[in-house]
Amino acid sequence: MNLLRKLSLIACIATAATVMAQNVEITTPGMSMLLQAKQGENLKFIYFGNKLAAADAEVVRATEDARYDAYPAYGLDCSREAALAATFADGNMSLDLKVADVATETAADFSITRITLRDKVYPFTVAVCYKAYSTVDMIETWTEIINGDKKKPVTLRKFASGYLPIRRGTVWLSSLYGQWANEARLCEEPLEPGMKVIKNKDGVRNSHTAHAEVMFSLDGKAQENVGRVIGAALCYSGNYRLAIDTDESDWHHFFAGINEDNSEYHLRAGETFATPALALTFSNEGASGASRNFHKWGRKYKLANGDKLRKILLNSWEGVYLDIKEAEMHQMMADIASMGGELFVMDDGWFGDKYRRIKDNSSLGDWVVDKNKLPNGIGGLLAEAKKLGIKFGIWYEPEMSNTVSELFEAHPDWVIKAPKRDLQLGRGGTQVVLDLANPKVQDFIFDMIDDLMTKYPEIDYVKWDANMEIKNHGSNYLTADNQSHLYIEYHRGFESVCKRIRAKYPELTIQACASGGGRANWGVLPYFDEFWVSDNTDALQRVYMQWGTSYFFPAIAMASHISASPNHTTARIVPLKYRCDVAMSARLGMEIQPKNMSDAEKDLCRRAIADYKTIRPIVQMGDLYRLISPYDHLGMASLMYVDESKQKAVFFWWKTEHFYNQHFPRVTMAGLDPAKSYRVRELNRIDEKPLKWDGKVFTGEFLMTNGIEIPYNYSDWQNGCDLSSHVIYLEAQ
Repeated sequence: MNLLRKLSLIACIATAATVMAQNVEITTPGMSMLLQAKQGENLKFIYFGNKLAAADAEVVRATEDARYDAYPAYGLDCSREAALAATFADGNMSLDLKVADVATETAADFSITRITLRDKVYPFTVAVCYKAYSTVDMIETWTEIINGDKKKPVTLRKFASGYLPIRRGTVWLSSLYGQWANEARLCEEPLEPGMKVIKNKDGVRNSHTAHAEVMFSLDGKAQENVGRVIGAALCYSGNYRLAIDTDESDWHHFFAGINEDNSEYHLRAGETFATPALALTFSNEGASGASRNFHKWGRKYKLANGDKLRKILLNSWEGVYLDIKEAEMHQMMADIASMGGELFVMDDGWFGDKYRRIKDNSSLGDWVVDKNKLPNGIGGLLAEAKKLGIKFGIWYEPEMSNTVSELFEAHPDWVIKAPKRDLQLGRGGTQVVLDLANPKVQDFIFDMIDDLMTKYPEIDYVKWDANMEIKNHGSNYLTADNQSHLYIEYHRGFESVCKRIRAKYPELTIQACASGGGRANWGVLPYFDEFWVSDNTDALQRVYMQWGTSYFFPAIAMASHISASPNHTTARIVPLKYRCDVAMSARLGMEIQPKNMSDAEKDLCRRAIADYKTIRPIVQMGDLYRLISPYDHLGMASLMYVDESKQKAVFFWWKTEHFYNQHFPRVTMAGLDPAKSYRVRELNRIDEKPLKWDGKVFTGEFLMTNGIEIPYNYSDWQNGCDLSSHVIYLEAQ
């Protein structure tokens, strides 16, 4: 080949590469995202939604107006919201980012596309990253912001993980809100002109008052199993800000990332700042379809030990509270073992030497056994658990201390405190937050867990609590000019500790409890096996809270416990069967003192636990179909889980209000194979005689178009109550 032909061929190849680089398509089995990445120009968004055929993708590229930047930066168009804003050392507050490179790397289950943007003047680079999964419909996006200057810092004022324009129409937003003991309440609202902001400023926990996850229904108010829905979840454990700007254009502008309030970041020369991932999904099967995408992705790729079934446990908190006694721990272990449980967890109150944990105002950080309460220590409890054939777990609050503690006396500089200001105290009037920006604090927390597991490797479960927010802003470890890094560095330290623990103890079950449901987020869950949905165990209120939680999190991660009646939080009287039926719809456990139960009540729980073991793989690993929402105020709620093969399913029905001669809708099922025939059988039954359809066989088509009649009350009027519930097991014949 002569030189001229070689040069011509090289030129053609280069041109082709450039043209290809202009059109970026990121795909999953059911989704497409189209971007325009012309070298030397702004990165543009074109399309996100249902997967496009090649011909359709070409037409979309040719006809859709690539009007908006895929990652808008502040500076040259100051009139619109920006995902990124920075100030250079010379005071320049503008950015001009142009496409420099597009690179894709492929692994077995995913591909990562990095689109490098460079400022035209300053040595400042942003890599906009997209991770697309090949087995689930999820795309994660984040940015890697690089200060290429060898000497001068850059101040980051905004640093969102991602941006998504959503075409205006009849778009509704589904989000979660609440407060302690009332978490994960579902809010559904149409998007109207103006700015909608969902944010958190707790500093430690981030899901009590709001959630870093939302859904956009593109066809009006969300329906559960039909309609187009976009789901978004920021995978971050700290303060966040989700903003939807509905401006004068034809679009809603969605931004998600770390909350920049009081958190401007000084990017050192040569430093890279990586934002947390924003997970995006799309479904044509309504809100439940988007939920199923989150659940599959979470179980397979995010949740610690997401492929392992969770144990049925008894937790001691509502049984004895802080009044831990060895004899009662033995009694509670024996009771849960006799009912078929698999694990006992000893909650708060077991520790303290110089300062004993009698009330909630002392001893945090002094992680030594109180020998007055437990003469034979943790080793004695482990021996008893082994004798009974169950596992043992224990409660910790690693990130906290009390001013009344040996830890605080030795290291008062380890707590978060504003310089020259008084300590702001939390629970018990003495609680303080340890400064996880400090590597010595990180080592202390890791060593505490490591020492425990080294000495007692038989421990199966750690309940990790966090009962206080960051009340005042200040770090004894961070320099004076970097105090604004506190919130970010706290969670970097937290993540570092979690990574170290998981690396050494990958099989240890760890629950994220944070005053209840304060840490239900996908930033935490790679290091935790589950979370405590709420400190409120009232079964009726749990129907609502667990419904909202299920929008983004699978049942396997949702701890739900049978508790006492009247409930310790609400004082509501709820029948035991109802309490069992609600808890069985997630990770089943108990939060009660069994010695206060009657033999009949223990027997009912024994049967419920046995039934749960039958359906546990379906509930914890199956596909969720929400059917009738408690938020629709129809007097009842219903959902079901279906296994991947559609051979088995479990249907839940709960009455949520009671009026005489009230009529409820007949519930049609979903997710079944219409061609299969299913035998239906009621579980956890208390009726005197089986229901008419119990044991009968119906086609999947009939169950999904007609359903079966659910009685409003039990036939056994001695067990009658205003709240009834039913659990139905379906098995293909």
